[in-house]
Amino acid sequence: MSVYLLHGLRPWLFQRLSAIYILLFSVYIGYSFAAAGGINYGLWREWLFDPPKTIAVGLFVIALLIHAWVGIRDVILDYVHNTLIRVVAFTVVMLTLIASGLWSAKILLISVVI
Repeated sequence: MSVYLLHGLRPWLFQRLSAIYILLFSVYIGYSFAAAGGINYGLWREWLFDPPKTIAVGLFVIALLIHAWVGIRDVILDYVHNTLIRVVAFTVVMLTLIASGLWSAKILLISVVI
């Protein structure tokens, strides 16, 4: 991976743009469920089965994973100085985020197929 991708404006921009999307989507979800008058499984499932909303949730998950990666990566770079521990920490975080992303994708794809 290029050093350019790890430092400077690009991670900062990813962090800020993902934060904006996360905020806007969270406000939208809050408004949608507040306007519905109550939250139950049937309402949530009906809301999620709408394809544009499924895509928006997928983008939310991607934004959340990017946001988490940049934040945790910066913390590890700042506070973990031993190279071996840093590599192990990066690996654990990366595998956890990839597994979370795949799990979320599975849930979203099942909601579209069923």
